[in-house]
Amino acid sequence: MSNSSIEEEIRTAGRLVYSNRGTSMLPLIREGKDAVVLVRPEGRLRKYDVPLYKPKPFDGQYVLHRIIRVRGNDYIIRGDNCITKEIGIKDEDIVGVLYSVLRSGRELKTTDLKYRLYSHVWVWLFPLRYLWRGAKSCVRRIVK
Repeated sequence: MSNSSIEEEIRTAGRLVYSNRGTSMLPLIREGKDAVVLVRPEGRLRKYDVPLYKPKPFDGQYVLHRIIRVRGNDYIIRGDNCITKEIGIKDEDIVGVLYSVLRSGRELKTTDLKYRLYSHVWVWLFPLRYLWRGAKSCVRRIVK
């Protein structure tokens, strides 16, 4: 599916079922195993929402990451499996927003309590995950 048809499908049909590529949203979204349902964004997004957006500069690759902070006219966003954050993502950069994840024949909606709990805990635990990654990296360097 071409990039223009992704935006067009969300704009005209209001939703798109899509199989993502990459590992930036692990463990929530697994490449080649899960599909995501994206919908047209309605108004301003909130913390913990997962938008599909065009990063700047746009090289044809869309990004699906979680909002970790909402500011006056932009968002700070980071993938669940990432350390770096993206600053300055604006509403006009956003193409769609995650509605649900399809896994093993079941649908996990973003409104489900289980999903909301995961989102909050995963964002809150970022400092510990960051330290854990650093510790693992140090151990690897020592072992080598």
